[in-house]
Amino acid sequence: MPRIIDLSLTVDTSTMGPPSTNVRLGLERFRRGPGFWQVSSVHASVHTGSHIDSPLHVFADGKTTAELPLERVIGEAVVVDLTHVQANQAISVEDLRKGGAEQVRSGDIVLLHTGWTDRMFGQFPRFFTESPYFPAESAEWLVARGPKAIGFDFFEEYAARLKDFTSEDFPMHRAILGKGVVIMEGLTNLGALPSRRVQFFGPFFKLGETEGAPARFFALVD
Repeated sequence: MPRIIDLSLTVDTSTMGPPSTNVRLGLERFRRGPGFWQVSSVHASVHTGSHIDSPLHVFADGKTTAELPLERVIGEAVVVDLTHVQANQAISVEDLRKGGAEQVRSGDIVLLHTGWTDRMFGQFPRFFTESPYFPAESAEWLVARGPKAIGFDFFEEYAARLKDFTSEDFPMHRAILGKGVVIMEGLTNLGALPSRRVQFFGPFFKLGETEGAPARFFALVD
């Protein structure tokens, strides 16, 4: 029987969003007796923890989360080994080649594995401000290989760690989302995958009018 490998982050009231919004996850519990009964209300950015981005994130006429078909985040995934990358390092095309990205085929899902989220998630703001990042030229090279989604286990857009930026400072997002490729952020535990190619699943909330949504990432392995 296949095993499920969970690739999603746990978020709670200690979880912070990127410096650009600095939104902490808020949780309110409603209870009623006799006996135990609980309903929770959560307030958080849809870009908290494991989530997907739709084109509306950086394009005014872009598709919303609810308009993205699930087929875009389900299928065969290639794991690109970037564990040699250091903090604050720009991931180059040569890094991608070294990690095996030339094996990416049209229609694949790509999972970029640095190990950063495993080590640093929860250490705010350092998780954001010291992360490796993904320049636009690397994004363009990877998108040209035809993937339908790209997943990151690091905080990939350099400008997003800054408080003072404009939409034009998000070139990586624009390069990827502008080609209809789904961005998946907040992956973790990619080192637990036993092979370079796996069956991947990234279901997400079907939220209308939004540019992102929480997701539950996992893979099935033999």
